[in-house]
Amino acid sequence: MPARDLPLIVDAVRAAGEVALRYTGPSARRWDKPENAGPVTEADLAVNDTLHSQLRGARPDYGWLSEESDDDPDRLNRDAVFIIDPIDGTRSFVEGARTWAIAVAVAEQGSVTAAAVYLPMRDMLFAAALGEGASLNEEPLRVSDQQDVTGARVLAARPNFDAKHWHPTVPAIDRHYRPSLAYRLALVGTGRFDAMVTLRPSWEWDIAAGSLIVAEAGGRVTDRTGQPLRFNQSRPQHDGVVAGTTPVQSGLVAALRPGAARAG
Repeated sequence: MPARDLPLIVDAVRAAGEVALRYTGPSARRWDKPENAGPVTEADLAVNDTLHSQLRGARPDYGWLSEESDDDPDRLNRDAVFIIDPIDGTRSFVEGARTWAIAVAVAEQGSVTAAAVYLPMRDMLFAAALGEGASLNEEPLRVSDQQDVTGARVLAARPNFDAKHWHPTVPAIDRHYRPSLAYRLALVGTGRFDAMVTLRPSWEWDIAAGSLIVAEAGGRVTDRTGQPLRFNQSRPQHDGVVAGTTPVQSGLVAALRPGAARAG
C-alpha cells in the first residue's frame, strides 16, 4: 500500500504547491480562526480544495483529516485516512517568508505509511514510505550520527527550553528554529539537525508526515513522555513531539520533567 500511495501524494503536493504560489502571502485575504487557533488565508483553503479533489478523487474509500476541513468522525471507521496540513506555517506564508510547507500523510490502523512534505518556494520535496526509506528531492536521507544530547543541534521554539520543563538542568544544546513543524521534522531526517522538540499539544496534521520521514531516515519519534505516536485518533492531538537520532531523542525525553507545564 505505501508504494501505491506515495506517488499519488507526491503528485498532489506538487499540484497544491502550484496553487499556493498563485497567491502572494502578504496580500492574500486572511482572517483569524475562532478560539485563538491562528490565522488562515484564502491560499490555505485553495490548497485544501486541490488536495481533497486529487486525493479523495483517487482514494474515495480513505478518510480525511485536515486542518482546514470540518472534522468528519466517519474517518474513524476507515482503514486508511489522509492527514493534511494545506499550509503548515501560515504565519510564515503571510509574512512572505519561504519556510512554509504542504504536508500530506496516509495513516493506516494508526501508523503513517506514506508521507510528503513540500516547500514550494524552496523546491524541497521530502517523501517517505513505510519500510522504503526517506528522501529529499529523490536523494536518500539519513539522520545524523550524534550520540550525545550535549552539543546536539535541536530545532525548537525558545520556550521549550525554559528551566521549568527540565530536570535537573536544561540540556546544553545548540538551539535553532524553523516556523513549520513539518519542516522541522523533515530537517531532522536530513541529518542537518540532531533533534526537534515541541512540548505543546501537537495536532496530527502538523506532525504525521514529518514523523514518518524521521523514522524512515533512521530516527526515533515519540510524544514528550516517550510514548509512540498513533494517528487518526478521535481527538487528533498528541502530548508534544520529540524526534531525533535514537540516543539524542531518548536523552531529551529522559531529561524532561514529568508533568511540567506545556511550552510553545
